[in-house]
Amino acid sequence: HNYLTINKGLLISHIQGPQLMPSHEETPDPIPTTIEGTIPPWINGSFLRNGPGKFEFGTDRYTHWFDGMAMMHRFHIREGNVTYSSRFLRSDSFVENSEKNRIVVSEFGTLAMPDPCKNIFARFLSRFQTPKPTDNANVNFVKYKGDYYVSTETKYMRRVNPQSLETKEKVDWSQYIAVNSASAHPHYDRDGSTYNMGNSYSRSGFFYNIIRVPPPEEKAAMEDSADLSGANVICSIPAADPRKPSYFHSFVMSENYIVFVEQPIKIDLLKFMLYKIQGKSFSKVMTWEPQHATIFHLVNRHTGKKSEVKYYTGPMFTLHQINAFEDSEFLVMDMCCGDDGELIGEFTLENLRRNSGEEIDEFYNSLCRNLPRRYALPLSVDEQTPADENLITLHNCKATARMTKPGEVYMTHEELHNDELLQFGGLEFPQINYHQFNGRPYRYFYSCGFGHVFSDSLLKMDVHTKELKAWRYPGLYPSEPVFVASPKATEEDDGVVLSVIITPREEKSTFLLVLDAKTFSELGRAEVPVNIPYGTHGVWQS
Repeated sequence: HNYLTINKGLLISHIQGPQLMPSHEETPDPIPTTIEGTIPPWINGSFLRNGPGKFEFGTDRYTHWFDGMAMMHRFHIREGNVTYSSRFLRSDSFVENSEKNRIVVSEFGTLAMPDPCKNIFARFLSRFQTPKPTDNANVNFVKYKGDYYVSTETKYMRRVNPQSLETKEKVDWSQYIAVNSASAHPHYDRDGSTYNMGNSYSRSGFFYNIIRVPPPEEKAAMEDSADLSGANVICSIPAADPRKPSYFHSFVMSENYIVFVEQPIKIDLLKFMLYKIQGKSFSKVMTWEPQHATIFHLVNRHTGKKSEVKYYTGPMFTLHQINAFEDSEFLVMDMCCGDDGELIGEFTLENLRRNSGEEIDEFYNSLCRNLPRRYALPLSVDEQTPADENLITLHNCKATARMTKPGEVYMTHEELHNDELLQFGGLEFPQINYHQFNGRPYRYFYSCGFGHVFSDSLLKMDVHTKELKAWRYPGLYPSEPVFVASPKATEEDDGVVLSVIITPREEKSTFLLVLDAKTFSELGRAEVPVNIPYGTHGVWQS
C-alpha cells in the first residue's frame, strides 16, 4: 500500500528520538553548496531522491513514518559544483490536508478521522465509505517512456519535472490496464521498455500481474503529457490464498525471466474491507504467517508463460532485490532477506521518537536483520529429474535445490556474506551498476549497513569473494547509495557512489558524499546549508 522497509528509524542511543523525525521546509530555488575535496568534473546530471518530509497538519499527527508527505530532492552536479533544491509533492493528499489543516486522507499507518464539522450521523456514515487510495508518492522516482514519475504502492503516480521538481498530473494505472496497484520498483530493459508488478482482485480471485510498458515513440516523446499507452499485462499469477494475498515491494528480473516472490507477509482482505469501519489503519491488516512457505513464480518475460514447476523455500521475507542472472541452466537470484516479518508495522513515529537510549536500543535489538542471500533455480526440471538430489551444479555455489516430488523443487540459500558483515548489523538498500549489469553476471553491489535502526555505514560487497569495503563514521547516517559510471569505464566498478549523509547531531550540516566506487574512499562532499530528512530511494539522471 505504501512504502514498507526494514531497519530504518532511529539513530544511536544517545541521540534523542524527537529530533530525528521532524517536518522539514522545502527549498524550491536551487542553492549553492560548500565543496570539500573534489567532485569529479565528469559527473554531469542530477541525483534525485524521494521520501517522507512532513508529519503533521494542524494538530493532527501521522502515526507511521511511511505516512509522511512526499518530499523530492535534487542535487544538480556540473563541472565540480553542486546545487540543492527540494519541493513537497503537490499530491491531492498534500493539497487537501493543507486546505483543511488536518489529515483528511488515510495513509499506511494513519486513518483519517471524520470531519468534526459534520453532524454525528454523517460522521458515522463516513466510516462505511470506501477508503480512497493515497497519491502521496513518497517512495521512489521511476521512469516510463522517458518521463519521470514519483511512485508509491497504490494505483496512483505523479508525473514530475526532474529539473524544477514541479508536480504535474496524477496518473491512474487502472485507466491503462486492469490493476489496482503497482510497485515503486520497476525494472528497465535495454530496449527502453519498463516492467513492473501490480495487483488485481475481482470475483475470479486475486492476481499478481507482470506489467510491460513499451519504449517511447518518437512523436509521443515530444508531447508534454503522461503516456502509458501500450501497457499490457504479460502474465497474471493467482494468489496461493485469494483471501490472504502476499505483500511485495519488488521483484526479480534477468535477461529472460521474471520471478515473483510470494512471501508469507499476508494482507487479510476481510480485515482490509473492514479496517475503516473498525477505526484501524491499513498497517493492521498485514500479518506475518510463517506457517506458509515462500514461493518463487518463474515467468518467461518474452512469452509471458509461467513455469509449471513450483519452486519454494521456507518462510522468509524480502523487500529489495540485488540482481539476478542466468548461468548455464540456472537462474541465480541475489536479494536482501530476513526470517521474521513481524516488524512491518513497528516503524511508528512513537517508536522512532523514543527519548531514552535504553528504549531505542531495546527497539533496535527486537528487529530482524536483513542480510544478502543467493538462491539458484534449476531451469530444466521435468519428469526425468532425479528426486532428493541437489540439482545445483554451479561452481562455488552453496545454494541447493531438490525435487521433493514431481513438479516441486525445494530450495535453500547461500549466505552471500561472511562474518565480517555482522559487525555492520543488517544490510539493505542494495544497488549495482544497473545500466550495464542488471540481469547479467556481476561482481559488486553497494548498500547501507544497519548497525542501528538508521543506516550508519555504506558497504561495497564483492559477491565473488564476499569481501567488504566500508565507509563508516560516528554520527553520520547515509542514505541508499547510487552508482554512477565513469564515461570512460572499462570495469564494473569504474565510477562513483553517491549518498546523502544525515547529521542529526548538527543543524544544517547534511552533505552529499561522493565515493570512488573502486577504492570506496572519499573524493569529496557537498555540504548543504539546510536540514534534509532521511529519505527512501533515489535515481541518477544524466
